Amino acid sequence: MENNKYVTPLSGRYASQEMNQLWSNDSKYSTWRKLWVALAETEKELGIDITEEQIKEMKENVNNIDYDIVSQREKECRHDVMAHVYEFGLKCPSAKPIIHLGATSCYVTDNTDVVLMSQALQLIKQKLILVIHNLKKFALENKEITCLGYTHFQPAQLTTVGKRATLWLQDLLEDLEELEFVQSHMKLLGCKGTTGTQESFMKLFKEEEKVKQIDGKIAEKMGFEKVYSVSGQTYTRKLDSRVLSVLSQIAQSCSKFANDMRLLQHEKELEEPFEKGQIGSSAMAYKRNPMRSERINSLARHVMTLTIDPTITAATQWLERTLDDSANKRICVPESFLAVDAILILYANISSNIVVYPNVIKTNMMQELPFMATEEILMNAVLKGGDRQELHEKIRVYSMEAGKQVKELGKPNDLVERIATDDTFGLTKEEIMQALNPDHLCGRAPKQVEDFIEERVNPVLEKYSDLVQDISVEVNV
Repeated sequence: MENNKYVTPLSGRYASQEMNQLWSNDSKYSTWRKLWVALAETEKELGIDITEEQIKEMKENVNNIDYDIVSQREKECRHDVMAHVYEFGLKCPSAKPIIHLGATSCYVTDNTDVVLMSQALQLIKQKLILVIHNLKKFALENKEITCLGYTHFQPAQLTTVGKRATLWLQDLLEDLEELEFVQSHMKLLGCKGTTGTQESFMKLFKEEEKVKQIDGKIAEKMGFEKVYSVSGQTYTRKLDSRVLSVLSQIAQSCSKFANDMRLLQHEKELEEPFEKGQIGSSAMAYKRNPMRSERINSLARHVMTLTIDPTITAATQWLERTLDDSANKRICVPESFLAVDAILILYANISSNIVVYPNVIKTNMMQELPFMATEEILMNAVLKGGDRQELHEKIRVYSMEAGKQVKELGKPNDLVERIATDDTFGLTKEEIMQALNPDHLCGRAPKQVEDFIEERVNPVLEKYSDLVQDISVEVNV
């Protein structure tokens, strides 16, 4: 790292090595050269006088880039693509006359963006699958640990720790479906010229049938099945908006999980991993802050705001081409991928070793349990001959009084005692306590976990079993 100039923390601190490499200059500009090779091969196949020696020379120099020459040339011509054409020509003197033949700058810049975004989506998918795998294991292991549910972050009907994890899982499965859809619809721009009419190639080949083959041949050489049927000079900027929307949705799901973890860590029910030598606070040595979850929230906020950029770009492109998207795309597209990559590394790390504190969960639950069971107590009392309306009012009053004991006086919840001493209910304390069995108050939660995993999660993990085996992640800091 160069310490005398700004380096984005996304590359220097948070994102993985493979994502950094994918968006590196070497990756970008070598892809430009691969596209020039694909163009030359296609033109040769369709009858242009290009030799095997010229193509061989180009292939041998795909990764041989002299950035000093490129930089100096760009200062002179103020055009990055032409600077690279110049430098590539120096490395490939015999191929120099045919490099970039008939193409416009967007042939390499736009097609490269599609190639890199496609590869980056695959890296994101790998990490997404890993998180899903981790959460499946966590959900099954904790499907029967009964806990307080929360609405408005106020105690509500009981659920289980595993059932709550299925909510996190479901969000990620929705994101995966959207990612798969976008992946399956990724298209190259192809090679359509300055306004998308392929006029330069009509001049070059003078045969429309040959010109119609160019896009398909280039796409095949670059590993793509689809090409945009029509375009201006660029591919539609709707594509960038669509891709970043998927990344934003993943960030939203991860951020929701991270917020839940922060709330539950405050309640001391769950905790993210905490290394032996980790420091929670520079001042308060006892603290175990949820710093990974907080970082997910922080990075997710950045990703969600970046989605605004491509939406504005897509809405404001002028006619067949305008250049007010270029600088913006160079920033928002790679940064979105780097940030989501970093988020999923954190999520994978946390989900692989969430610490559960069953005793604290039980203590918190038992404090609120009398309130949770009031409906069942009411029904049992009615079955013994009580008047539902009268008993409902009494339970309401007793609940308010018991709440006052807890919140204002700091005393234990005495709702059970109040009901047991009221002969109108006709219930003994033992009968009331039987109604307070947590396992009878969480509905189908454990079975919902099993059904959800079997029906929704397992098919996905079976489909991508190779990805789970082949990916590992490590939090840098």
